[in-house]
Amino acid sequence: MCNLYRMTKSVDEVARLFDADAAQGANFAAEVYPGYPGLVIAEGRAQVMNWGFPVVLTGKQGQKLKPKPVTNARDDKLSGPFWRESFAKRRCLVPVSGWAEPEGEARRMTRTWYGLPGEDLFAIAGLWRQSAEWGAVYAMVMVDASPQMQDVHDRMPVILAREDWAQWSGAAPQTAIELVQTWPGELAVERSDQRWAGGGVRAQLPFI
Repeated sequence: MCNLYRMTKSVDEVARLFDADAAQGANFAAEVYPGYPGLVIAEGRAQVMNWGFPVVLTGKQGQKLKPKPVTNARDDKLSGPFWRESFAKRRCLVPVSGWAEPEGEARRMTRTWYGLPGEDLFAIAGLWRQSAEWGAVYAMVMVDASPQMQDVHDRMPVILAREDWAQWSGAAPQTAIELVQTWPGELAVERSDQRWAGGGVRAQLPFI
């Protein structure tokens, strides 16, 4: 499950690579955490949305709690009620330079980064929608992990080859679903000594 990724390019650089219009005044950090702004390609524009579909839970006394972001959509849940409409009508591309997973002993976990060899920017399959809580929001689509990272996590994002970007964004759902596959190629792996835990991370839910 991806709950931290980095995207180190500017809006204009991303717009050129994806042949998209660049939104003005886009503001996002190089490291993206759940519930915070990230750049996506949707409806032909490189634009900022908040990462995670909001879910509002109910407390023990029936009170509504603060919404929490669901950042990842399981491949086997795309036809379920939470994701169905977005998968059918609002698919997007999420530009990513690499994503991180926690590795190591509990309370001493460090960040292990994954990406594509020789690529400093690639696309992950995403979904988006408008929300009353945070405006436009997006999530990443997850599949079974590549054998190269199964010792760290059993799920990974759906990486899209460049020739498949248009199919994911604009094809009918029954065609787009064909792209929801585990990445068959090699992954670049960067193990770091940076602690996994970080400040300012809004609490998130497991993917639905």
